[in-house]
Amino acid sequence: MSQFTQPLNTPTPKAPKQVSKKGMTGLILAVVIILIALVIFFRCTVQIDTGYTAIVTTFGKVEDYTMEAGFHFKSPFQEIILMDNREQKTPFSTQAFSSDIQQVDIVGSINYAINKSTAMTLFKEVGTDYFNKLVNPRMLENTKAVFSKYTAENLVSAREQLSIQIRDNLSREMERYGITIISVSIENIDFTDAFTDAVEAKQVAAQRKLQAEIEQEQKTMETQQQASRQKIEADAKAAVVKVNADAEAYSTRVKAEAEAEANQKIAESLTQNLIEFTQVKQWNGLLPTYVSGGAAEALPVLSLNGAQQPEAE
Repeated sequence: MSQFTQPLNTPTPKAPKQVSKKGMTGLILAVVIILIALVIFFRCTVQIDTGYTAIVTTFGKVEDYTMEAGFHFKSPFQEIILMDNREQKTPFSTQAFSSDIQQVDIVGSINYAINKSTAMTLFKEVGTDYFNKLVNPRMLENTKAVFSKYTAENLVSAREQLSIQIRDNLSREMERYGITIISVSIENIDFTDAFTDAVEAKQVAAQRKLQAEIEQEQKTMETQQQASRQKIEADAKAAVVKVNADAEAYSTRVKAEAEAEANQKIAESLTQNLIEFTQVKQWNGLLPTYVSGGAAEALPVLSLNGAQQPEAE
């Protein structure tokens, strides 16, 4: 038997079944229906995230209602525009002039938010680009107006006051649009190089003047302290001299009073007999050699028994 002869028991392969046209049409129709259903589902539903308000428009016309956060159904012909109600922060930079005509470069930021209840009105009047169309121009204008009221030297120290004034002025203007201005921050104020150099020179001069005044006050204080010390020393010496003089005068007075008192007591104790006794006790027994006529009468005549009288010459 030839090796190419097919065995008698081997099955003959079957031809594949052909899909009918009717079945193919049904399959295509089902796919189309599913696609249409999906399109309708996504076109008729919308998911609004927290922090947003949805503005609904029908063929461009703004409806008189809004959608809050959540899942909503809508017409497939309606469009949804989201308005962010969260607090937003936007940086800004501008130039202004101080009251003394000094150019100032300003860098800052603004924090703001829109109200849910007025989001639809804001969209109708301004649109979604309300910051660039409304908030930013008015903020820059108010910033320049406020800065023009201060001198260049006072701007740096009044940074917080500047921020508050700009915020208050802008808040009054944005209130009617439902935009709340939370804060305005002036983060940096820069001046021209010429003005900065002039300010630095002025500060250096002020510091030198202050240093000179301090040194002069110190010298004056030292001079006053030295004069005060000298006065204290002089007063102390004068007090010592006075004390010594008072002590000496007191001593002299006491001595004089004592002598006077002693003399008084001696005078009170003297008697005629005591005087005569003292004279006799101190007499040497001789009479004067020469006696004048008047003086002889004044001499006491002593009657002494046994006393030898001198011979008269």
